[in-house]
Amino acid sequence: MTATGTEGECDRSAPPPTPRRVRRAIAAVISVIGELLITAGLIMGLFVAYSLWWTNVLADRAAHRQSDEIRKHWASSKPDKKPEEFDSKDGIGFLHVPAMTSGEVLVKKGTSAGVLNAGVAGYYTKPVKSALPNDKKGNFSLAAHRDGHGAKFHNIDKLKDGDPVVFETKDTWYVYKVFATLPETSKYNVGVLDEIPEGSGKDRAGRYITLTTCTPVYTSTYRYIVWGELVRTEKVDADRTPPKELR
Repeated sequence: MTATGTEGECDRSAPPPTPRRVRRAIAAVISVIGELLITAGLIMGLFVAYSLWWTNVLADRAAHRQSDEIRKHWASSKPDKKPEEFDSKDGIGFLHVPAMTSGEVLVKKGTSAGVLNAGVAGYYTKPVKSALPNDKKGNFSLAAHRDGHGAKFHNIDKLKDGDPVVFETKDTWYVYKVFATLPETSKYNVGVLDEIPEGSGKDRAGRYITLTTCTPVYTSTYRYIVWGELVRTEKVDADRTPPKELR
């Protein structure tokens, strides 16, 4: 009886899984994993949309407000004030680069994320101190984001030799012409900001402008550099008529 009972219990045990059951289980697991991957993809997509679109919207709004403030400040300032005395907290002027952007770019002091995230360009205070446009010699060196937070230098790769780069202050238009570009260099290459910019081909001090931003697009691995040289200045008239390069 014992032997028979044991044999009966063995007969009632579950049969081994069939290949069909195994396939169904695997399919169910794959389905769950697929749904999780789709959800993760949607979350990543929303994050990218926030980083590359919504931050642009917010930064542009902030930049417009700041631009309005500095123009009001100019309107109420004494005519003999120098550009750097306009209160660099609000901004010292506007960059106009037709080949890169259709609008103006407010320029402020500093290149920290706290400055650039507001949709502006900033002039370097470290590791190399930037000259200002009205200095008799020096390198007016600027940085801005290439993607997100206004992306003011997104199309920096469109700039070619001879293209105009114009900086507007309350009293003066500074007209530069691009003379060299460096499509890729180390983020630690501060020589590009020197008074005589390293790698620009220049061997003597002058009145230069340097634009810097991250490259490749959507990364911050390297830096893209554009150099220009001052070719002339124009006094701002009562109507703020832009120089011919901007018409």
